[in-house]
Amino acid sequence: MKISAAFDKFIYALIIANVLAMILESHVSIREVYHAYFYVFEFVSIIIFSFEYLYRIGVGFRDDGMKGVSKYVFSTFGLIDLISILPFYLNQVIRVDGRFVRILRLFRLTRIFKLGRDSASLKLFVQALSAVRNELKFTLFLSILTILFSASAIYFLESEAQPEKFSSITESIWWATVSLATVGYGDVYPITVGGKAFAAVISLVGIGVVAIPTGIISASFVEEIIAAKRRKER
Repeated sequence: MKISAAFDKFIYALIIANVLAMILESHVSIREVYHAYFYVFEFVSIIIFSFEYLYRIGVGFRDDGMKGVSKYVFSTFGLIDLISILPFYLNQVIRVDGRFVRILRLFRLTRIFKLGRDSASLKLFVQALSAVRNELKFTLFLSILTILFSASAIYFLESEAQPEKFSSITESIWWATVSLATVGYGDVYPITVGGKAFAAVISLVGIGVVAIPTGIISASFVEEIIAAKRRKER
């Protein structure tokens, strides 16, 4: 799908301006003074991004009919383009809780991913992820299973000693997750001998849980880079 280079550059500049505006708007002192300007800028940006979205659909239809439209709409960047504008329209049509609206506004950050539309490195990374998606699905399943097992075990080991912190298996999932991710914030920790021994084992297991998907993605990325270099040499 060929789009004017000048149009692309304009969109990229607008994306960067939107991200900067979002950062500035997070400051209360700035937001209170320039709230109206931020809203107008957001409104104009949404109109332009909406035009871009429809324009790319039109280009897809021109190039390959409905197949081209479907290819763009359901592509990674097509979905990012839609997600970046959809929250604004939802907020205008559906009046929802203010907290939910603030969460939706975070989706404006997806616009920055549009900058990678023509990035060869990003395309290679996406291809690398696609090539090992089955392996990643398995490691995700393994991680969830390990977290549930860890949460269940620590609940039975610590619930009597710390009923306020390990009141249920669902409450224990937080500890299991940060422990397996080797983050360990220290806000919740075992105090019994059995709990400490189990936590030590789980911490070591967590290193492997984190390392497996990292190794899979790294290996696939290297393979894609080598394959890309071979294609260039032909």
